Amino acid sequence: MRTYRDDDEVDLAIVGCGAGGSVLAQRLARRGWRIVVLEAGPFWDPDTDWVSDEEGAHHIYWNANRIVGGEDPVELGRNNCGHGVGGSMVHFAGYAPRFHPSDFETLTRDGVGADWPIAYADLKAHYEELEAELPVAGQHWPWGDPHGYPHGPHPIGAAAERVWEGARACGIEMRVGPVAITNGTFGNRPHCIYRGFCLQGCKVNAKASPLITHVPDALEYGVEIRADCMATALEMGADGACTGVTFVHGGRERRQRASAVCVAGYAIESPRLLLNSGVGNGGDQVGRHVMVQGASQVAGRFPETLRMYKGPPPEVSSEQFYETDEARGFARGFAIQTVSPLPVGWAEHVLADGHWGKAMREYMRDYNHWAVVGALSELLPLPGNRVTLADERDAFGLPIARFDYTQCDNDRANIACTKRIQTEILEAAGAQDLLTIDRYAHLVGGCRMGTSPENSVIDADHRVWGVPNLLVCDGSVMPTQGSANPALTIMALASRLGERLATKRVDPHRAAVAT
Repeated sequence: MRTYRDDDEVDLAIVGCGAGGSVLAQRLARRGWRIVVLEAGPFWDPDTDWVSDEEGAHHIYWNANRIVGGEDPVELGRNNCGHGVGGSMVHFAGYAPRFHPSDFETLTRDGVGADWPIAYADLKAHYEELEAELPVAGQHWPWGDPHGYPHGPHPIGAAAERVWEGARACGIEMRVGPVAITNGTFGNRPHCIYRGFCLQGCKVNAKASPLITHVPDALEYGVEIRADCMATALEMGADGACTGVTFVHGGRERRQRASAVCVAGYAIESPRLLLNSGVGNGGDQVGRHVMVQGASQVAGRFPETLRMYKGPPPEVSSEQFYETDEARGFARGFAIQTVSPLPVGWAEHVLADGHWGKAMREYMRDYNHWAVVGALSELLPLPGNRVTLADERDAFGLPIARFDYTQCDNDRANIACTKRIQTEILEAAGAQDLLTIDRYAHLVGGCRMGTSPENSVIDADHRVWGVPNLLVCDGSVMPTQGSANPALTIMALASRLGERLATKRVDPHRAAVAT
C-alpha cells in the first residue's frame, strides 16, 4: 500500500471507509487523485477476524457509547453502524435494491418529506454499473424503474417458499432477490454456501462489501487506507477552506493535510464531526432529519421443518406497497421481504415478546419450524429527529453523540398497516402461531443535500454550504430513504460524485450557489 506523510498535502482526505468513502476513493484513484482514507475501525481479515458465531461478531459493529432519546428511541450499534474497513456493509444482509424514481420527489408527489436536488435519472447509470461490479443477483424487478440484474436469482429455501405461497394467496406479487451475493464464482470469490451468517461478516467473501470489492482496487491505484484512525476535528484555514483532518492513532494526535476533505462517517458520526468542528451549520441543519425505517417482523410457526437460516437473509421480496395509496390513509409505503434471525437473535425476540421458562424452551426447540416476514416502512424526515452533542465525552475527548427520535402519526399508521399485511401473508400460508417483533433498521440523514443552507447541509454536488472543498458522501446526505435498503444508493451517490469531480463538472474550490 502506498503511504503519505501527514504533512503531504494530498488531493483528498476521506473520513470513513464504508459504502460512500470506499467507492469515492476507488473512482478518483483511477483518475490519478492522491487520496488518504482515515477509518476509525480495523482493517478486517475475513479468514481470522470473522467467525460463524453470532456472539463472536459484536466487534464488527460500532459499539462506542451514544445517548438515545425521544419518544421512540432507536437501538444503535449492531442494527445500524459498522466499525472497520468496509463499514456497515460488512454486516448488512446483502440486499441491494434501487430507490424508486418517486423517492427523489416525495414532497412534490405526496406532500411529505423532501425533494432531492437530483433525480433518479442522475443515478441510474451508476446503479447499473455497481450492480455489475458487486455483482447483484435476482429476478427481473417490476417495481419502480423496472429492470433486470446481471446475475440470475439464487435458489430459495423452504421458509421463503411458504411465505411466497401466502403472498400469492393474498394477491401479493413477489420476486427473488436482489442480493449482492455471488451466484456462481465471480473473479476470486466463490459461490455463496448459504451458511446464514451474512450479518456477521461473510467469511467466504461471497457477499459483497467494499472490503472485498472497491477497497482492493483503490489500493491498487495508490490509495492509502489508515485503519484505527479516529477523526476528531476538521482543520479550517483563515480563508474559510478546510485544510485537513485531525485524527488520533495509537493514542497520538496527528493531522493530515489535504486540498479537499470528504466526510463519510455515516448518519451519526458525520454530523458529530461537523458539529464538533463548528463547520457547516449556519442554517442549523447539521444533525437534523435523521431517519430510520420501520423494520417490523412477524414470525409464523409451521408443522414442517423450514430452516429459515439456509440462504441469503432476504430471499423473496415485494415492493407492491412501496408508493402512496390514498386508500391506506397515510403517505408513502413499505416493502416486504423474508428475513432469517439466527438463534441468539431469535431468542431475544422471543424474550421481548414475554416468553420465559418452558415457553422459551419450546420456542427455541421449534426454531427450525419458523418463517419470518420482514418489512421496511418508510418513515418521514422530521427536523426534531436529530443528532446533537452531549455533555459527556468519550476516550478521544469528543462529545458523545446524542440521537433523539420520535415517530409522527404517518409513521405509526405506516407501521401498523405493514404489520397487518405481514400477518395476513403468514396466516394465508398456514402458520399455526404468530410472533410480532417491533424494530428499526437503516439509519440515514443528518447532513442532507438540498438547494440552500436553510434546508440542507450540502448542495447537489455534496459540497458543504460555505466550504466548497469540504464534501459529505455517505448515508447522511439522503433527504428521504424510501422503503429500500440504502447501501446501493449510497454507493451510487459516491460513484456519481467521483465522476463529477474527476471530469471537473464540480469544482471543490469554487463556492456553491443556492438554487
